[in-house]
Amino acid sequence: MRLRNLIIVTVIVPLFVILVVFSLVAIKSMEDNVRSKLQNEVDMVTHALGTTLGYAVARENDTSLEEALEAAFSFHRIYGAYVFDPNGREIYGLGLGRELFSREEIQQVIEDDELYGNYRQFEGWTYYSALKPLRTPDGEVHGVLQVNRLNTGIENYTGFLSIVAVLVFVVGAAGIVLSIWWGFRHYIERPLNRLVTVMLRVEDGDRQQRASIEGPEEYRRLAAGLNGMLDAMAEKDHDIEDRQRREIELEKRLRKSKKLAELGVLAAGVAHEIGAPLTVINGQAQRLARRDVIGDNERARLSRIRGEVERIVEIVRQLMELGRQHNVEKDEQPLDELVYSACALVEEELEPRGVRLEITLPSPTPTLLANGQQIVQVLTNLLRNAAQANGVSRIRVCAEQQRQELHLWVEDDGPGIPTSQHQQVFDPFFTTKPVGQGSGLGLSMVHRIINDHGGTIGVFHSPLGGAGFEITLPLYDTRPT
Repeated sequence: MRLRNLIIVTVIVPLFVILVVFSLVAIKSMEDNVRSKLQNEVDMVTHALGTTLGYAVARENDTSLEEALEAAFSFHRIYGAYVFDPNGREIYGLGLGRELFSREEIQQVIEDDELYGNYRQFEGWTYYSALKPLRTPDGEVHGVLQVNRLNTGIENYTGFLSIVAVLVFVVGAAGIVLSIWWGFRHYIERPLNRLVTVMLRVEDGDRQQRASIEGPEEYRRLAAGLNGMLDAMAEKDHDIEDRQRREIELEKRLRKSKKLAELGVLAAGVAHEIGAPLTVINGQAQRLARRDVIGDNERARLSRIRGEVERIVEIVRQLMELGRQHNVEKDEQPLDELVYSACALVEEELEPRGVRLEITLPSPTPTLLANGQQIVQVLTNLLRNAAQANGVSRIRVCAEQQRQELHLWVEDDGPGIPTSQHQQVFDPFFTTKPVGQGSGLGLSMVHRIINDHGGTIGVFHSPLGGAGFEITLPLYDTRPT
């Protein structure tokens, strides 16, 4: 059952029933009181006239009888007075209601020898009549006095007043019910429906819904409590999502670290097996190049052989470095010094290509706990890759401190990296450069260094139009002590 109907059934209806019963009892009591007053007045008039009329009837003095009956009409609303003999025949009378009682009823009053009163209907009028035996001073009954009072004024309207009172009560009750219904609907049901609507939408997945804080104080407090609960849930959801994201990133770093470690073991074996043959090849090529019997063409080919051998040796060294476990020695490093050191190392490559370098650093410059040489290596690698991309004329380096982390962005206006390759750019041997111009190990080395520092690195589409790399590094040592 709805709350509105429950209140009507358990509170309003019983209250109205009690009021109806009380009103009917009050009206009935008023009516009885009016009638009792009417009867008492008629009885008092009858008693007052009884003695005088008893003497007049005993002496058979018509003048005294007439004067006594006429005196009865001086009382309020007395409309008839009659004197009957013991046989019920009229001796003398004035006014209305002579035939209200039969002879037998009059004789019965003489036999009962007491005052008798009753309501009677005659010719469409309602009377209250009292019959009293008339006695002489010696106690002998000589007749009966009848005094009639017509029901006029409030006596005739008690029934009508009762009906009017009931109608007024019904109309008033209907107005009260309507007012209660409107108040319940406006101040209770509507605020509840708004809260229920918000909760249903939240249940359907719309976690941004909030209740409007309006209405009575209780509902404002309830809405504020609901909003607080939803805000707390949203904050918890955000924390859970952030934790899941960090766990996913950690899992990715662990997988990549495992892959690099396995690759390092493989590289160590490869380096051990091919290191000596490469040294022999390089030495023999160098000896052949010193002989005078060979021409310039053969000497150039030998020089190329030596160059490729050195390239192989460098790749093997990078592989061994990539897969090796590192203990990073950190100290406090000012960010601006690291950035400007890296820019100075690649300046010779930027100027010939006409690349403009933009640097935006926070002030004051933050200090981070890191291995300065390795961070410079990371920045140098990213700047060099950007400068070597086709069509690059602008490189931007900017940083921002957020709580206990440093966010560093390196962006360019080149062709960028396709979205489909964002997950592969840090894999070993993956490169977008032509064959022979890159080993594909530079970004893998960058990833390993950032990972060793407890940070993260990701690739995105830069607003400049090209590729962008975002580095996140802790400003303080996050390793457990």
